[in-house]
Amino acid sequence: MFRFRAARAGARFVSGAMIFAVGTGLMLHLGHVLFRELRQVRRSAGTAQGALLRPLPARIDGLATAAAQLSADRGAAVGGDLYDVIATEHGVRVVIGDVRGHGIGAVGTVAAVLGCFREAVHDEVELAGVLRRLDSALARHLRRQATTGPDADTTVIEDFVTVLLLEIRRDGELRALNCGHPWPYLLGEGRAQPLTGADPLPPLGLFPLPSELPLVDCGRLRPGEALFLHTDGVTDARDDHGGFFPLPTALAEAVRDRPSSPQSVLRAVFTQLLRHTRGRPADDVAMLVLCNDRRPSHAPVGARGTARPATTNRQPTTNL
Repeated sequence: MFRFRAARAGARFVSGAMIFAVGTGLMLHLGHVLFRELRQVRRSAGTAQGALLRPLPARIDGLATAAAQLSADRGAAVGGDLYDVIATEHGVRVVIGDVRGHGIGAVGTVAAVLGCFREAVHDEVELAGVLRRLDSALARHLRRQATTGPDADTTVIEDFVTVLLLEIRRDGELRALNCGHPWPYLLGEGRAQPLTGADPLPPLGLFPLPSELPLVDCGRLRPGEALFLHTDGVTDARDDHGGFFPLPTALAEAVRDRPSSPQSVLRAVFTQLLRHTRGRPADDVAMLVLCNDRRPSHAPVGARGTARPATTNRQPTTNL
């Protein structure tokens, strides 16, 4: 009897060991498969980001550039922020925007807006025409999502995008259209100040655009001056005590008492932001710095931040 029980106990032990070994092998195999799939997803996300937020050249038609983007989703290479800078016959045209939401779910909207912008900036003579094209493209995308997308049963049509459009002529003349986006900061001579205090329009997707768009004349971007553009993920970033990120202070520190390249300004602000949030921003973050490296112009400088109708006809600006 004792030998029988011992043999039965030994058999159970051997069976248990075999089950444990097989289970461990299956778990290791499953973990390997999941890791491989996760790596493939991240690689695909990186490819998508490269196609959407293309790396900017160091210089674009006399403007030195630097840009950085960080998704709030851990491990994601894409988010809901967008930007691009394109040289056209109408001047250098810039877009920066912020899609409602973040991470992979916002990528489709980012693609729709950026794809339209990259065509419209070459086709449209006036900046107002570019904005209307973006509004139409966004509306088509949201209608399609509302009827055929994975969230077809939800009110996708309520999604929106903040958009800032800038146009920088060869003589530095600077004009803007703003739909609910933070205004840039003007950097120069050791100072950082808001470019303008003009009231923006509502974000795209919430209301129809007005018949006349308030094009804002921001004066001229002088040689040596720079613009710091950002999404609200920068100013809304909080520390452990709930304090907002002090962007004006960070910019002032970045340009104080020393020549500052776009890369050095971007690096300084980005480092302070990560320190402020302990490396865990709650929202997507995008920053863009544009510095005028063109030859000085003796043309008179206009007032900054004056809104006027976009339908006003303007003579082409003389190139330097």
